[in-house]
This record gives sequence, C-alpha cells and structure tokens, in this order.
Amino acid sequence: MIRPLFTRFPGLKNCLAHQNLAALPTPIEKLSIADNAWIKRDDLTHTEYGGNKIRKLEFIIADARKRGAKRIVTFGAIGTNHGVATAMLCNRFGLACTVYLFDQPVTETVQQNLRLMQYYEADLVYKGSLLSTVLAYYLNPMRASKSNYFLFAGGSNVPGTLSFVNAAFELKQQIAQGCMPEPGAIICPVGSSATLAGLTLGCQMAGIKTKVIGVRVAPSHLGPFPACTVDTVSSLIAKTHRYMATQLGIDIPAPLPPVLLDEYYGEGYGVASDEGWEAQALMQANGIKVEQTYTAKAVAAFLDELKKRDTPVLYWHTFNSNDMSKQAASVSITDLPKNLQSFIESPLPDNTQVAD
Repeated sequence: MIRPLFTRFPGLKNCLAHQNLAALPTPIEKLSIADNAWIKRDDLTHTEYGGNKIRKLEFIIADARKRGAKRIVTFGAIGTNHGVATAMLCNRFGLACTVYLFDQPVTETVQQNLRLMQYYEADLVYKGSLLSTVLAYYLNPMRASKSNYFLFAGGSNVPGTLSFVNAAFELKQQIAQGCMPEPGAIICPVGSSATLAGLTLGCQMAGIKTKVIGVRVAPSHLGPFPACTVDTVSSLIAKTHRYMATQLGIDIPAPLPPVLLDEYYGEGYGVASDEGWEAQALMQANGIKVEQTYTAKAVAAFLDELKKRDTPVLYWHTFNSNDMSKQAASVSITDLPKNLQSFIESPLPDNTQVAD
C-alpha cells in the first residue's frame, strides 16, 4: 500500500527509503468515556508487536539498509519498547542489534521487554546509570564504521519523524472518509520527541486545524543532553522541515511551535502517578491496555482535555496491545546477560498492577 505521504509528495519516493512494515491505516474508534472522546489505535500497527515504534521503523530500517548498515545501535531504559520493536525488525531483516540499557523501576512490562529483546537476539549491554548509558552511546568506538547505524532512543531521527508526518496525512484521509470529525486536539505521550514533532508538522502540512499536545513522560535530559524538551521537539521539526524542503524543492510554510506538557510527568521516569492509575483503570474498563511509564500519564492529560473542550479530542495510543507472553516465557533467565538477570528475579512493587 502506498503511504499517503508519498501520494501527497511523489518526489519523496526518489530520495526517502521506506519499507512497508506496519498494518496501516490504524483504526480510529469512539470511546464511551465522553461524547467527544476518540482514540487512534496505533497499538495495532503490527500483528506481532504493535505500537508507535513500528511506524518509525518503516523508514528507519529502510534508511539503515540503504546506507549499507549491518547493525543498528540504540539505547533506552531496561524496559524499552523501542528496544523490543527495533530488535524484532532487525532480526527479521538480518541486521544485528545492540541496545544499551539504563535503570528504571521494575514492573511486569519491564521484565517482559527484557525477555523479548533477548528473544529477538539483541545484544543487551546494561550500563546502569543514565549518564553511563548516554556516554557509551555517544562515545562508542563502533561509530568509526559505516556498517553501524546509530539510532537515538525512541527512534527519533528525521526518518522516524517523517513516519508521523505520514501519520498525519493518514489521519487526514480518515477524516475525509468520515471515520471521525476533525479533532480540536490530539494528545500523545512524548519520550524521545519524534511522535510529537511529526504530528505537529504533519497536521500543519495536511491542513488539519487541530492542536497537537504532547505529554512528557520521559526525562527532559539524558545526562547533560536534552532529550524531551520543547527545544528537542522543535529541533526535530526544523530538521524534518528542512529535509522535505530541500529534497522536494518546494516552499513549505514555516513550522508551528510544538506544545509539550510537563505537569503529568510525576516523580520520575517509569514511576506511576495517582492520575495514571485512575486513567489505566478507566481505559482497561473500555478494553484499552495502557501502562504506567508512558501511556497512563498521557491518558490522564487526555481525560483532563476532554473536560476543557466541546470539540472532539483524539488520544493517539502508542502502546503495543498484542499478547507477547509466550515469546517472553520462552526466554530463560540464564539466557540474559548476568547483570540483567536480577531484574527478572526482582519482586514487583506492591502498587504494580498487572496488565490484562
């Protein structure tokens, strides 16, 4: 299927690598929690492992292969969804995958994702602190070889951002088809910036008159490096805008500034909030799986936005909803590097709710 970005800008086909990997378009559904509540089901982007990372990897995997890379090197927390999705698709396309890992609170999702990255044969390198992980990524001697493709946490580079420009044009098509009215606001969680950057730029380019609101759920900085700030989102928007203008040779209007909320972050990355628990319970009652690191905090913001508006509000759901328990269970603790095995054996905190 031709992605709507290429339908709108056919000239991109000659310069932008792409591989159809995701089950698109993802559905838009009405939620019963409020008259103006809607959800974009990006948890269903792939039959094996869904979530927003699969959209990004359509462009990233293709870009890596075009550049002749043999290995993708990335990083994230010990329960990184990005690490799982990248490992899965690297495994499918015969690319090696190295994931540098830093600490986060241990939950069932974290334990499962560690097993899944091992299941997909990623090389897992646990560095402990966030600063040590970031330094290992940026000062890595493997950068000397062009066979290694270095990918920022969360898949946030220009190809990854373009995937969500494409997603905005996909939404435009679905609005035209009557799947939902044009939303007054879109709410999405923000970890490494590309989802918010792509939707902000893409909605503007597609002529969707909506306010795209990002909810920060990750640390604003990785050690000394900014990672989830208005500036990081703006930088990705500017780079992607410049790429499209340069490659297409057309005058694209100056991009709008992004909107990023900080107040739902709570006590830290992966630390559950009271609002998040309430949001999780409400969404589970409506058949939608969310977790406490990313999506529950964003849903809390979504619920508050519903109360402020009479116009439709669209929650862009980025979490994988597929059951991966069998794949995870096939991995023994002893298969993992020794310094990661203790996380699998750790008891879950008393306030951890197990997702259905």
